[in-house]
Amino acid sequence: MVNWLSLAVPFAYLGILIGSLATFSSLYRKRKAHKAASLEPWFPAHLQRDIYFSLLHLDPSAQKENQKKTPAVPESVLKAALLRRATEDIRRVLALRSQKQALSTLLQRGSVGDDLWQRFLRAEKEMEEEVKDVVAEANDYVQGWGQTIFQSANEMIQNEIYRKRMAEQQEKVAEEKEWWSKKKATTKEQFMKELNEGAASPVQSPAKSPNPAATLTPSAPSTVQGSDDEAVLVEAEPSGGGGKKKKGKGKK
Repeated sequence: MVNWLSLAVPFAYLGILIGSLATFSSLYRKRKAHKAASLEPWFPAHLQRDIYFSLLHLDPSAQKENQKKTPAVPESVLKAALLRRATEDIRRVLALRSQKQALSTLLQRGSVGDDLWQRFLRAEKEMEEEVKDVVAEANDYVQGWGQTIFQSANEMIQNEIYRKRMAEQQEKVAEEKEWWSKKKATTKEQFMKELNEGAASPVQSPAKSPNPAATLTPSAPSTVQGSDDEAVLVEAEPSGGGGKKKKGKGKK
């Protein structure tokens, strides 16, 4: 009897311990699931998906009753709505891929909390399910379309980006024209101002450089003029004729 009592105490302790651990684990999982559900979603509401489901799940009885007013949704409209849904999925998947590395680095450094990382993981998981759903829906319409629907959606996105850039460039054309006209008017005004200042300033004649020929050529003998009517000529007599000089006076 004593042996059973001595064994019952450890078993009771183990039972209480296991029960408390199970209760704690259950409460922890419920709290974690509630916290994850209460976290703010990473992306806003998926409007394209909501539109597609609204078109897909219209009440057939209401369509039959109001057939004249609201005809049934054609398949082409549903395909277009599904394609729009795929384009939004591509944008979100690309955003997650570009943000994952930076967010992981910030989480390792402790710059962000675990709640943000949980939101990101939940968004990533939701997008995986969303892509699978879109592929299945596309294959329901046309077999094999699920393999090419995202390629078509990517081409649509590139076309939208190209159109947006073209619109931005067209908006800048008017601004550039206005800037160029102002620049042209300013340049013309400055040019005319320089011309007017150049015409108003006196023209300076260049300094005359000395004539090198006049410097090197010996000057001719000058004629001594006493007056307009007389000129004195001095002639030397030949040797042997005496040292007498003859002066002559003549009229000019």
